Amino acid sequence: MQRDLLSDKYRPGGYSSFYIIEPKRRKISAAPFRDRVVHHALVNVLEPLFERRFIFDSYACRRGKGTHRAIKRSQYYLRKHPWCLKTDIVKFFPNIDHIELLRVIGKTVRDEATMGLIRRILHSGEGLLSDEATPHFFEGDDLFSVLRPKGLPIGNLTSQFFANVFLDPIDHFIKEDLRVPGYVRYADDLLLFGDSKAQLWQWQTAITELLEDWRLLLHKNKTHVLPTHCGINFLGMRVFQNGLRFNQNGIRRFNSRVKRFRWLKKRGAINPARITASIRAWLSYARFANTAGIREAIWRRLKF
Repeated sequence: MQRDLLSDKYRPGGYSSFYIIEPKRRKISAAPFRDRVVHHALVNVLEPLFERRFIFDSYACRRGKGTHRAIKRSQYYLRKHPWCLKTDIVKFFPNIDHIELLRVIGKTVRDEATMGLIRRILHSGEGLLSDEATPHFFEGDDLFSVLRPKGLPIGNLTSQFFANVFLDPIDHFIKEDLRVPGYVRYADDLLLFGDSKAQLWQWQTAITELLEDWRLLLHKNKTHVLPTHCGINFLGMRVFQNGLRFNQNGIRRFNSRVKRFRWLKKRGAINPARITASIRAWLSYARFANTAGIREAIWRRLKF
C-alpha cells in the first residue's frame, strides 16, 4: 500500500453499504480495511493544518470536543442569552458538493499529490448517497448542474473531517462577519444565541443566502427561534439553563433497540459482546443528564 501511494497507483476499493434506523434511517457505507487505513493516515496529516483554523465552538469529530462538551457549551450560552436559533442543514452529507469542497481544501493543501489522493477518495464515494440527495436548482444553475459530483459516504473518517472543513468558512462568517455572540455547531446542527429575536431571524436569512452559495439548504421545518428559559432539544438531550434531561425520543429509541437485540439474540444473529457494548455506551451517555431513576428502571428490565 505504501508503494502504491508513493507511486500514485493507489486506487480505493468498493464500499459495503447498509442502513441504520436510529435516530433516523441512514445509509452507512463502509470502505475496505485497506482504505480505512489510508483515511486515518490522511486525516492525521491534514488535521494539524486545519485544526488551527477551526473555531473553538465546532464540536463534531475533533480531539477534545464531542457531544458532552457541545451540550455544556450550549448550556453556558442558554444562561447568557434569552433567545436561541436552532437549525440544521437539509441532507448535509448527501449534498456536499465536491467541486466546492475541493476549492476549500485547496486553499490550505498545496501539495498536488495529496490533492490527487483526496480527489480519488471523494470520487470513490460519488453517487453512494444520490438517492438521498435533495434535488434543487440554485441561482445560476443549468441543466447540467444536476450532474455535479456530490455526497460524502457516512462512515468514513474522511467524511466527518471534510464536513468540518466544508463548514469552516460558514463558522467564520457567523462568528466574524455576523458577530453572533453565542454559537455552537455539532456536524450540521447549528445553535445561535442572541439577545434579540428579530436579530436571530436576520442572521438566519444571511446564513441561508451564504449556504446557497455552497449549494446547501437549511431545514425550513427545523428552523426555530426559541426562548432559552424553556430549554432546547440538542444531541439527544433536553438542555436547560441549569440542568439536563434525556430526550423522551431517545428513551423510546433505546427501548426499541433493546427489543431488536432480544430478537436477534434469540436467533443467534448477534454477538452478546456487541449488545453489552451498545447498552453500556447508551447508559454512559444517559448518565450525563438527570437520569438516575430512568437508568435504574432500564437496568432492572435488561434481561437477555
